[in-house]
Amino acid sequence: MSRPMLLVFLLIILIITSQFEWKQQLVADVELNPAVSQKQHHISTAEETVKEKIILVQEKNIRRLNELVRHLQEQLQQCKGSNGTINSTVGPLTERILELERQQILED
Repeated sequence: MSRPMLLVFLLIILIITSQFEWKQQLVADVELNPAVSQKQHHISTAEETVKEKIILVQEKNIRRLNELVRHLQEQLQQCKGSNGTINSTVGPLTERILELERQQILED
């Protein structure tokens, strides 16, 4: 009977000492954690800076594209205007040609 009691006692001592070792490891991890969190904070700050720069570049590209679209719309309006002038000139000429063709058909 003393042998099982001795084994139980040794098992309890083993459990208690292993828990102390775990607690010491946790304390060491917590002590190292501020250095790690500072590095993570620095990295996240750098990432935020890069994201802001990317956003600024994208906004600049959007402004440039909007300016190009506006310029192309102006060119399209100019083309439509000049095309309208040509059509208004061609219309009476076409009517005159059709009239002359009708007269030629009637004469034949």
